[in-house]
Amino acid sequence: MSNWIDSGGDELRLYGARPTNCKSERRRIGSATRWRGVTRLACALGLIALAAPFGHARDRGQFVNTNADLKAWFDGLRSGKGPCCSDADGSALSDSDWDSKDGHYRVRVPRYGSAIDGQPQELVWVDVPEEAVISEPNRVGRTMVWPIYGYMGVTIRCFMPGSMT
Repeated sequence: MSNWIDSGGDELRLYGARPTNCKSERRRIGSATRWRGVTRLACALGLIALAAPFGHARDRGQFVNTNADLKAWFDGLRSGKGPCCSDADGSALSDSDWDSKDGHYRVRVPRYGSAIDGQPQELVWVDVPEEAVISEPNRVGRTMVWPIYGYMGVTIRCFMPGSMT
């Protein structure tokens, strides 16, 4: 009974304050935790290295002979929704893929941003918001649209009507 009273009895103690003779056990646990972190880091770096070649931008040379003034004009295009980026991001539309009714535009664009298994994409009609219409004169003459594909579907960032001839 005296040993129990001498040791502190029911007094609360921190777990870490308890003396232990298991230094090798503590070292083994710390080593395993350290190696687990190193292994996770190595796996993450390996996955990044495998995925990196698929994310490279490509210049296929399609704009080599482009007029510098026209390219600068495209790069400066803005709608009420922000910059349109350039002609590389936009798509030219045929006259059958857009129309105007009561001063509002709508366009027919692919439902998804990229082809699925090489299959032809379904085209959907999308209303063009008023703020997406570019108000300055069209210097290229053809109708262009800059769609944005997201988890909510397709929206239009910029639209430049053509001549509808």
